[in-house]
Amino acid sequence: MNSVRVFAPASVANVSCGYDVLGFAVHEPGDEVVMNLTDSGKVSLDLVEGDDGRLPLDPKKNTVSAVVINFLNHIGSDQGISIKLYKKMPFGSGLGSSSASAVAGLVGVNELMGNPLSRLDLLPFAMEGERLACGNAHADNVAPALLGGMVLIRSYDPLDVITLPVPEGLSCALVYPHVEIPTMEARQIIRANIPMASAIRQWGNVGGLIAGLYSDDLELIGRSMEDVIVEPVRKMLIPHFDEMRDIALESKAIGFGISGSGPTVFALCGNEKIAKDVILSLAERLNADGLDSTCYVSEINTEGARVM
Repeated sequence: MNSVRVFAPASVANVSCGYDVLGFAVHEPGDEVVMNLTDSGKVSLDLVEGDDGRLPLDPKKNTVSAVVINFLNHIGSDQGISIKLYKKMPFGSGLGSSSASAVAGLVGVNELMGNPLSRLDLLPFAMEGERLACGNAHADNVAPALLGGMVLIRSYDPLDVITLPVPEGLSCALVYPHVEIPTMEARQIIRANIPMASAIRQWGNVGGLIAGLYSDDLELIGRSMEDVIVEPVRKMLIPHFDEMRDIALESKAIGFGISGSGPTVFALCGNEKIAKDVILSLAERLNADGLDSTCYVSEINTEGARVM
């Protein structure tokens, strides 16, 4: 194989109560990468489309190519590879844009080199791509984008990642208000010290959410989607957040929260029809204030990145 095209999906990190340890993949949006073997002996980034000129073309500074360089160094290869990146996700949206690029690049180069590493083995390389993009090597976006489904990062040191079961038909409504919140800035406003009572409540919610996934208990999943640590701070950056939560729950969503660092919000729903109803209601509320938004409806993507 001399050429490959890969799609890597957006992802919802944190899932309300699981800051940096929970995330799930969706079917859209996502990024695409086209990669070709060359005789140059180096990695080149020949095209970035859809970024409005915001991303660097220096292969060592762009997430998609930097992870490819690290991968090739790891396997001891000086193979030349040219990369074209097609950004199909908004920046600073909380949907894992940098994650999708890194994951697409890694799955592509792994495929071209004969798949010497498993998807799980690719995860640390993807995490380093996140460090380059936002200063923190978190896995709650890259793990679901790589592995698919709902993912728990039980431990970062040593890295221990668990794929969780997903109730049949579980769907997600995503609304991206057209305001940008850079991930690095959103991380900086989080409190460094957390009251013990808040930590205990949060631990209980994470356990409840996981128990609900294993038992197909949608009501338990919903009441566990409570974030008492990060959301109270970050929601102030998102227009009409509390009102949108009320609207989503009144429209029969299971739970509602911030996707990653925001401003995208998400609602988990028992089926796709409810998710579509939620989307219509939320978009209507934002439109009433003249706020544009982009909306997506997707079942949980259990496949993750795929070779096209």
